[in-house]
Amino acid sequence: MNLARVARIKVADEVWIAMALLHREQPLCDDFTIEEIVERVRLERLTPSLRPGVRVHATQHAVANRPPNPGRYRMLFATGRSTRRLFRPGDPSHPERAGSKVVPRRENLPREYRFLLDWYSAEYSRNSLDPENDRLLALQGSGKDLWADEHADEYVRRLREGWE
Repeated sequence: MNLARVARIKVADEVWIAMALLHREQPLCDDFTIEEIVERVRLERLTPSLRPGVRVHATQHAVANRPPNPGRYRMLFATGRSTRRLFRPGDPSHPERAGSKVVPRRENLPREYRFLLDWYSAEYSRNSLDPENDRLLALQGSGKDLWADEHADEYVRRLREGWE
């Protein structure tokens, strides 16, 4: 094991690598348990031993749709109480996490894992909830002109006139 590499890798990047590998190896799985993520980090042996921050990052620090405490990364997305997947562009996230880190910086990853960044941008994130990729989401806000000059309650009351 390269000790210089060990000193540089961030816990959040370790967690992201584990999640990306899980998704690539098991493309039919939508998400993974926190236990599976932690075990995958342990199996990759990017550090001499499993660091205590791995579980915290998979649970909270790197999870986009959880309040920051204190981590603000948007690398993972909580699909359930103890299940996660990689964050995708268009996923809802906590407002205090806006603009934060989604993927590791290429130069911060060991060379043998940098291909995961290419896979993420070319394949994984293309399956996102981005309005450009989803025709239903592209309709968001399309009816806002219907009641722009009228309070919502007045609009509904007017629509219901004569129903009796």
